[in-house]
Amino acid sequence: MTGMVEELRPPGRDDMTAYAAERTGGAAVRIGALAPLTRPGWVQAGQHLLAGMELAVSEVNDAGGVAGRPLELVVRDTAADPRRAEAAVEELAGLGVAALTGEYHSVVARAAAARAHALDLPYLCSSAVLDALTERPTDRVARLAPPQSRGWRVYADFLLGAGRDRIAVAAEPSVYWAAGARILREYVAPRGGTVVELDARGLAPAALCDELAGHRATALLLLVGHPEPAVPIVRSVRRDPRLAEVMIGAPAGQPEFADWATPLGDEGAGVPFLRYLPERLGPLGARVGTALRERLTEEPSFVAFEGYDTVAALADALRAGGVDQASPAVDWSRVAVEGTRGGIRFSRTPETGMWQWASAPIHVVDRDPSEPGRFRVLHGV
Repeated sequence: MTGMVEELRPPGRDDMTAYAAERTGGAAVRIGALAPLTRPGWVQAGQHLLAGMELAVSEVNDAGGVAGRPLELVVRDTAADPRRAEAAVEELAGLGVAALTGEYHSVVARAAAARAHALDLPYLCSSAVLDALTERPTDRVARLAPPQSRGWRVYADFLLGAGRDRIAVAAEPSVYWAAGARILREYVAPRGGTVVELDARGLAPAALCDELAGHRATALLLLVGHPEPAVPIVRSVRRDPRLAEVMIGAPAGQPEFADWATPLGDEGAGVPFLRYLPERLGPLGARVGTALRERLTEEPSFVAFEGYDTVAALADALRAGGVDQASPAVDWSRVAVEGTRGGIRFSRTPETGMWQWASAPIHVVDRDPSEPGRFRVLHGV
């Protein structure tokens, strides 16, 4: 019986790589994959990101790999820790990976990008949006997610269009949150809006509610971690009759995931966030969505699609740069591949100093209060 069970057990990653190598007839091209898979990282985001990358690797290998060689993911958990990410990049470079992919947290991705640039290692960032992902221009780093300044200006347009011009942000100390608050302030002020910043770490939820009432805020944006302090803040605001008309927003995308909806229930609905999916998926996106749903046993987030598109774009870049040499190269300028969310091409962007997919879809979405499991598109470009 034991032998039969072992034969029926699903193959592990090493088994799948060997199988792919046998089918394609070449040694594997190893790709380092970074994702937050343990706390304090956003674990569900990391799981979705990895699921998308693994699915794409499987499909690339089923189609013959890259120049006859299979792709192999070498996964490292960043746990939302920049120093851990730096160490992982060093380790992966020592293992001879051809390139790096992944990461969800912006500050962590920035640390990974800096080490990748220093080591002359190509890095395609999946999800992080911080504009200044690198301190200096580089040809080694590219990104799929739109820069924070673009996405958050779309979000600001939505707020102003909805008449929410007295905006409060409850923020924790972070380069990413500070950048978001600055983008909002600089964008809405010339258009007659105001942004007041509240210390989410120093104010208890009840005191935060008092501040919102005192400032007559029409919107509260959560620039904070989840579940703490986001969940208690949402509950306090929802249950304060003075704030019944205040819109709660979470531009960074927390309400996309089930671990937002589970603790908050109906109180977590009606919280607009940025989502990098088209309003309707095309045939490829629909097919990949079905496969991701089976892998995750839940609805795939936009992060899962970002993971898939990262590997699809990187495989195309490796084909263009050539993998037959000792150190496979990438050529971002020659990428032209159909992704789950549209055609992917990279261009140099002066504001970010790296290669960027410029046409990533951006929508403001929320969970429908009448049906929290359904998402509504409220605004987009």
